[in-house]
Amino acid sequence: MKSQIFFIYLFLLTLLSSNTFAQTYAFKIAKLKYNGGGDWYANKTSLPNLVEFCNRNLNMNIAPEEDIVEVGSIEIFSYPFIHMTGHGNVVFSPDEAENLRNYLISGGFLHIDDNYGMDQFIRVEMKKVFPEIEFIELPFNHAIYHQKFEFPNGLPKVHEHDNKPPQGFGIIYEGRLVCFYTYESDLGNGWEDKVIYNDSDEVRSLALKMGANIISYACTQF
Repeated sequence: MKSQIFFIYLFLLTLLSSNTFAQTYAFKIAKLKYNGGGDWYANKTSLPNLVEFCNRNLNMNIAPEEDIVEVGSIEIFSYPFIHMTGHGNVVFSPDEAENLRNYLISGGFLHIDDNYGMDQFIRVEMKKVFPEIEFIELPFNHAIYHQKFEFPNGLPKVHEHDNKPPQGFGIIYEGRLVCFYTYESDLGNGWEDKVIYNDSDEVRSLALKMGANIISYACTQF
């Protein structure tokens, strides 16, 4: 309980530090910058498009551009929602893993989206963060699939990759989902500007709706 109060205090303090920000937006989200050589910066148009969709369809008031935050930075506590993506290697130092753990158990939420090729690395690194907890596949009746938009069969499939079904995994700490990991779905590509991948309007709409569900669900957790 004290850790959650501490997180909320830091979050509010950050908002109040800028009068313009406090008067304009309810909160801001961030993309996670990590070491190891993986392209943490992938999908440059995805989060702005998702934010615009959430603001328009869920009546949210999220800042239109995401920030960049490093895993080991104290600034991570300023964001209720962190998004992580990439294709390759990920490495958390012990201090970074501890910082990310403290963020998550204090009320923060991490969405990891495998942009293809990330799975073998992120599972190892998240064990540094929660050595006592395994990723579990969330059942299709989990609330994250049933916010404003209904996904009775779980995650939508955006890109094929290894021709496997999409799966949504979670890390649950003391009864709370603190990390949602989307695998073989490639939601972030579906959030990108249409000209980048030329996905159909139907596929892009499903990806954005699922992304909106994730943010909506995360907002109920802090």
